[in-house]
Amino acid sequence: MQLQGRTALIAGAGRNNGKAIAMTFAREGADLILVSRQREDELKQVARDCESMGVKTLALLADISNHEEAERAVKNGLARFGKVDTLVSVAAIRPHKNFWDFSNEEWLQVFDLNLHSTFYLSKAVVPGMKERKSGNIIALGGMASLTSETLGSAVVASKHGLYGLIKSLALELGPYGIRANLLAPAHINNKRLNPEWYANRVGEEVANTMGGDPSTSPLKRTGTAQEVANCALFLASDQSSYITGDRMFCGGGRYM
Repeated sequence: MQLQGRTALIAGAGRNNGKAIAMTFAREGADLILVSRQREDELKQVARDCESMGVKTLALLADISNHEEAERAVKNGLARFGKVDTLVSVAAIRPHKNFWDFSNEEWLQVFDLNLHSTFYLSKAVVPGMKERKSGNIIALGGMASLTSETLGSAVVASKHGLYGLIKSLALELGPYGIRANLLAPAHINNKRLNPEWYANRVGEEVANTMGGDPSTSPLKRTGTAQEVANCALFLASDQSSYITGDRMFCGGGRYM
């Protein structure tokens, strides 16, 4: 097992990519601190599924866009397990609208969850990592960390900032044996439970189309959450021990 004896904190673990990462890490032996902002029933089911594979879990509801709640989640995780070896920051929101239609409050909400939460969580887990001279930080950035998109100004700006944060963490924390990388999925066939984020799509159309148009990638298909989780496992494991400050794409070559 590649993660035996390690503890991972996964923020945004209730469904989609976060759930797949949690299940994959559990299969590889990691104890898990699972965090979600809402839908406690989904989160607890993920925890039960992971525990069925013989690992220990702690399921926590926390709004990690708030620094106090993010710090409290880490504190509770440390009280239970004593350490966090790997932080995986998945949670994000993706409202789609023209930049001039964003209120100041809406703009800040996007940055608070998509960018600031990773700073808050990293700041809380890094002291213990520095003491142990080892650690791993993984943030999910998506294609918005590389390109732009129509109606995506807030998401694109926040995800570009996230990659900048990851590179800075890699540079500053490398001497302590701590790695930081960004994972960028694209066209993944996940459930879209917030149709209000997609101004040009409604209802079933959101669920059916937001996985992406397969024709825009060389592989001519959408990806799966499990494929994203496989990449996260690689970055969390010793298989990637000489990789830091980098950005891994999981998008079927779409970035080309």
